[in-house]
Amino acid sequence: MKPILIDFPEKIESERLYIRPCMPGDGHLVYEAIQASLNELQQWLPFAHHSQTLEEVEEGVRKSYAQFILKEDIRLHIFRKEDHQFIGSTGLHRINWEAGCFEIGYWCDSRFTKKGYITESTTSLIKTVFEDLQANRVEIRCDPDNIASRSIPEKLGFTLEATLKNNSKSADGKTLRDTCVFSKLKK
Repeated sequence: MKPILIDFPEKIESERLYIRPCMPGDGHLVYEAIQASLNELQQWLPFAHHSQTLEEVEEGVRKSYAQFILKEDIRLHIFRKEDHQFIGSTGLHRINWEAGCFEIGYWCDSRFTKKGYITESTTSLIKTVFEDLQANRVEIRCDPDNIASRSIPEKLGFTLEATLKNNSKSADGKTLRDTCVFSKLKK
């Protein structure tokens, strides 16, 4: 089947959260979360080093929505069920539909960290990827020094397959960094 024809769930639910595809109009939610989290995000994510206007963030959301429709990249937004508060973003990247391989990425609004939201949303996304998308392999990649990000695959039983040496630039583009590659295989 062609990826564009694959139906992705409209909503993925867990106990406290729901995850849905990014949608046109979400830009203001993402913009506010980035502004509130800039200091924390800048350490690990290149996009946080580029000052963006609300309009530019909305443009990025709309481009991501187009990629979602084509199933080239699947950007998802995380919301708290009780009040529909935007918590952060997750998604499926480096997608290889033929091999059934997906990379999960995530970031959390700093105002909502240390509450288990990313662990909870990642658990639900993993279940969906294996059950609904017939994944054979799920990866999580992160900087070895990003303890918060690294703790997610470690808690969820992923295997650290490799640490790629000097394979990427730091978020600020000034130094070379290593990347941990964690994986979970279909049972």
